[in-house]
Amino acid sequence: MTLIGVVQILVFFAIIVAITKPIGSYMFRVFEGKRTFLHPVLGPIERLMYRIGGIREDEEQSWVRYSASLISLSIFSFLFVYLIQRLQGYLPLNPMHFSTAQAPTGATPMTPDLAFNTAVSFTTNTNWQSYSPDTTMSYLTQMAALAVQNFVSAAVGIAIAVALIRGFARHTTKTIGNFWADVTRCTLYVLMPICVLTTLFFVSQGCIQNFKAPVTAQTLEGAQQVIEQGPLASQLSIKMLGTNGGGYFNANSSHPYENPTPASNLLQMLLIFSLGAGLTYMFGKAVKDTRQGWAIFAAMSALFFVGVFVCYWAEQRGNPMVTNLGVAQAYAASQPGGNMEGKEVRFGIAQSTLFATVTTDASCGAINSWHDSFTPLGGLVPLFNIQTDEVIFGGVGAGLYSMLLYAVIAVFIGGLMVGRTPEYVGKKIEQKEVKMAIIAVLATSLCILVFTALSSVAPFARGGYWNAPGPAVANTNNNGAHGLSEILYAYSSGAGNNGSAFAGINANTPWYNLTLGIDMLVGRFLFIIPALAIAGSLASKKLIPVTNGTLPTNGTLFVVLLIGTVMIVGALTYFPVLSLGPIVEHFQMWNGKLF
Repeated sequence: MTLIGVVQILVFFAIIVAITKPIGSYMFRVFEGKRTFLHPVLGPIERLMYRIGGIREDEEQSWVRYSASLISLSIFSFLFVYLIQRLQGYLPLNPMHFSTAQAPTGATPMTPDLAFNTAVSFTTNTNWQSYSPDTTMSYLTQMAALAVQNFVSAAVGIAIAVALIRGFARHTTKTIGNFWADVTRCTLYVLMPICVLTTLFFVSQGCIQNFKAPVTAQTLEGAQQVIEQGPLASQLSIKMLGTNGGGYFNANSSHPYENPTPASNLLQMLLIFSLGAGLTYMFGKAVKDTRQGWAIFAAMSALFFVGVFVCYWAEQRGNPMVTNLGVAQAYAASQPGGNMEGKEVRFGIAQSTLFATVTTDASCGAINSWHDSFTPLGGLVPLFNIQTDEVIFGGVGAGLYSMLLYAVIAVFIGGLMVGRTPEYVGKKIEQKEVKMAIIAVLATSLCILVFTALSSVAPFARGGYWNAPGPAVANTNNNGAHGLSEILYAYSSGAGNNGSAFAGINANTPWYNLTLGIDMLVGRFLFIIPALAIAGSLASKKLIPVTNGTLPTNGTLFVVLLIGTVMIVGALTYFPVLSLGPIVEHFQMWNGKLF
């Protein structure tokens, strides 16, 4: 690792620390319905939306009604996105004639299974893309379907976190807020203003924002090059702020139109973490003990630093097979310049590994380098980040409510150690809360492991068919341990609602489109429904006074316990399959075998 690389990582994190309290305080006022500096402008729009939608913002909902509202909006969103994709050939703003007979050579057809996968992906805030956006989606589909869902799914995620916060903050009540009011306020007062400002900044840096058809240019060698155009900058802002991650181009944030400068690269990473970090402070402010929020922040920060420096070290050390030494001598040496395969020279190793860690700590999925080209241990970090259920700052809301579920498990374990009924922020943690937290954690791991196993061995999943002659054709670019890692990463990314990929897997097949769609649905709804059930249960409870026997949950001891719970649950669940994937690949690499 280099000094300048370490400084870049520390500067990024220092900015995150600086903005956490202001963002958290502002979001607390927004979701409490208090007046902010934007109310004179946006207040009339908010009230108009309530009248149009028939919403009574002061009418609160139980966790069951809150969940029903969430599911109804998600169903509508899925159908809306699916229909626009299937009909894009008949709709305007389609200068490339995608999904028509005039589509250019190489364009990806919008099949029913691909439309299903994409609609599920953007509805669940995953943004997994089994296609190249610039050769598949019209401008209208990009804006009216995908970009709109970036806002909606992000607002839904934050609303879930806010509802869970209310569950901890309230007592002796049966309600946890109004879903429709929470989504409206989040979109109007949080997401839209930030996106307008950052879109203008991205345009100033060189990101495109137009409705022009692609331009064909002649290169110096005399070849023809197609230069894509379109409404990119507006989708880029919410893609990062809403931790959606779906790129306008297939190269995502490594494309010079999508990430043209070091300043745009830094802002994109800050947008990914900003709301997740702010929600931790909002939690502390809501439960009237900001130290509780900072304890959550500290646990997330510790996990972040471990991940980013392990990934940075592994990539800077590189591949020993690239040295001019023998394997035994290379073990003590490093690849000259580090492993730059799959990385943009504009950003280098430090910014590439920082981006990879940030985007997988959060449920974002945007990339500025190809994780498939990382060293085995370097690729292990983003993979394991996702498998922790995105608790490390996480996506919009996902990081906080995921970490709070782990906090429930942690205080339960702590209660077993001291022989007391576990408590957290003044609430008794009982059988129902622990069961719901365990269901949420196990549901995602079950999907990941079962689908990975099937996709690794079943002929129909690997491209062949039952009883078909000859071997099955693999859908991965690599065999052995690395091929397993590619499959494992895909299903981990889907269940974690992350959306990034190792990019060495052909996922646009009926099997992967359908199973990844199911994977994303389970990872989204079988996680947040138990979280809302916990919120409803906690809101109905009385506050318990602190006694000498109460486990402090705002200090170092609890932070260590929480980190240990995240690591142990993740290690026990995924260690066997990780051992067969990136871990064994690491040892094979040092013994001279590459995939």
